[in-house]
Amino acid sequence: MTEPTSTGRAGTTRGPRDPRPSVRRTPGRAVAAVLGDLRAVDGALYAAVAATPTPTLDRALRRLSHAADHSKVSLGIAAALSLSGARARRAALVGAGAVAVASATTNLLGKRLVHRARPDRESARVTVDRYVPMPASASFPSGHTAAAVAFATAVGVVLPAAAVPLGALASAVGYSRVHTGVHYPGDVAAGAVVGIASAAAALAAAAAAPVSGVRSVYAPDTAPPTPVAPR
Repeated sequence: MTEPTSTGRAGTTRGPRDPRPSVRRTPGRAVAAVLGDLRAVDGALYAAVAATPTPTLDRALRRLSHAADHSKVSLGIAAALSLSGARARRAALVGAGAVAVASATTNLLGKRLVHRARPDRESARVTVDRYVPMPASASFPSGHTAAAVAFATAVGVVLPAAAVPLGALASAVGYSRVHTGVHYPGDVAAGAVVGIASAAAALAAAAAAPVSGVRSVYAPDTAPPTPVAPR
């Protein structure tokens, strides 16, 4: 037997009321729900990397992650570039500036604003063969990734031939931080965004205030044209 329906003022028929209480989702709750979903995806990706056996890659990625401490890889490349032509020296200078901006942004701003705890790699069962020292700082964003991406982006703009290899190296550095268990993928993605923004800031500063004796970062290595006297 069906439940009787009620009739409204206009004679329309209404169905039975839903016994469940209505929940009105506020914008704050919606944002919190989205962030919760993103954290769940982030954790699932981290767990998937931890659960994937890659014995051939473990040692190489561990060494790369360690070599990227304090931007040693990027600054070493900058030192090598500074021994080359004028354009390479400009690229090295802007790249080092981008690393400085990225490092300051992540350590003095990002990590202090977002106090995200480091992953629990023991619970995730990250193999010990991948381990690098777990940093004491906050996890978000990845400083290694920010510095590597900043250097690759800035140098790639000034020296386009280096864009692809340096971009691949920066991607490998970012992934190595997840592979070794010290960062979530979301930390790495945020670090990449910080790196691109830092490179843009360094390039803009170099273009606005070029160093004495050094031409614009966008200028080719050709000598300026000789002025011709009017006839």
